[in-house]
Amino acid sequence: MKITIEGADEAFAEKLVALAAAHAAELTISTINTTWTVDRAERYLRNLTTSARRFAEMVIVEGDGYIDADQLRSVLGKLNGPTVALSRAIPRGVREGWWPEGISTPIRPVWDPDNPSWHKNIAYEMSRENVPVFREALVRIARTKPGSHDNQDQEN
Repeated sequence: MKITIEGADEAFAEKLVALAAAHAAELTISTINTTWTVDRAERYLRNLTTSARRFAEMVIVEGDGYIDADQLRSVLGKLNGPTVALSRAIPRGVREGWWPEGISTPIRPVWDPDNPSWHKNIAYEMSRENVPVFREALVRIARTKPGSHDNQDQEN
């Protein structure tokens, strides 16, 4: 039997191993850390297009994890380009081995609950636990010289 645990803490994995052992099961457990770290967040942000990084900064800093789509549009114009770049960053990072498959998308759209069939995004959000992680990544980026990392501000 093989069990892969994604996003769980070590205590849970240990309990699972103990439960399996109590039932004389032979198993191998490998845990995959799918949480966002500052290093992962920095790499994610550095590999976004300029407009997508500005989009992310607005969600993280100005919105403290939640920002109205109209506020983003007033600064960035159409959001198609930045949102495409954001969505492509996760699979690219998996392919490059920067983070594991199954890592959460850090910025998610919020749809109008009163009109769910239309799917116009009314806001964008980041989970509360990821906001400080991504803020620290932005601080690191601000401390380094432009161009010091590969792929900085690449266009997708």
